[in-house]
Amino acid sequence: MKNWKKIELIFELLIFGIILGVMEDIIVVKILTDEPITWHAIYIIILIAIPFAIIGEVIIDKVDFIKIFQRAFRKKIE
Repeated sequence: MKNWKKIELIFELLIFGIILGVMEDIIVVKILTDEPITWHAIYIIILIAIPFAIIGEVIIDKVDFIKIFQRAFRKKIE
């Protein structure tokens, strides 16, 4: 049961990451290019956002940056 909750949380965050990634990419494309946003552009943006959301969820969220920073600062202090 715990594994199911963990998988459910990962998928929720992954979907949330994809939605946010698509939204921010659409905003960036609109601001920088001043081109109309078409369904073809949205399709390409989604294809680009999915791998980055997966990388963010599966790889980056698994890394405990606090421990890494603590180890790095301890070595500098000593």
